Amino acid sequence: MRKDCLYISVHPENPQERLLLQVVDVLNKGGVIAYPTESGYALGCLLDNKEGADRIRAIRRLDEKHHFTLVCPDLSHLSAYAKVGNVQFRYLKSHLPGPYTFILPASREVPRRLQTPKRKTIGLRVTPNVVTNALLSFFDKPLISVSLILPGEELPMTDGWSIQETLGHALDAVLDGGFCGFEPTTVIDFTDDVPELIRQGQGEFKE
Repeated sequence: MRKDCLYISVHPENPQERLLLQVVDVLNKGGVIAYPTESGYALGCLLDNKEGADRIRAIRRLDEKHHFTLVCPDLSHLSAYAKVGNVQFRYLKSHLPGPYTFILPASREVPRRLQTPKRKTIGLRVTPNVVTNALLSFFDKPLISVSLILPGEELPMTDGWSIQETLGHALDAVLDGGFCGFEPTTVIDFTDDVPELIRQGQGEFKE
């Protein structure tokens, strides 16, 4: 286990600011963290952290075709990272925050290394998780993220201490916000004006 892998446990409904600031410091220094969402824990780092993104790919054994997701606190910065029309925006606004991941055309602000090679798209997510939103409030940019599903497994990890014991050697911090659900998000492709269901998860899909 990395000597400098912080294990930070916070209250799931009222996370302590002084503890969150320790995780903020880790991220600002180029760290990779595990953190809670409404659909299991995820791995994340800041948007401009190329080495961190490479480390996340290595932990998950992902190829370049796998979508990274931008986890945002709300939709206020959406136009900076994705190209959306009025139809898409209204749909997203009615579904987020919630257990959804939307595939959208990426803007120029999204580094090419994070986009899918052929389609130039990016995943976007706004989680209702209180702890993660409190963490995101300290930044003016999203986290790049993937679900924390170990190679060979089908479900994400849901317990912070187990993550610390299993992956502490590969992470800089584990932000434990308590047990969180394991049913994945519903993935919707919204690169055109009509939403297309890619994966049915927690969120109800309505055209």
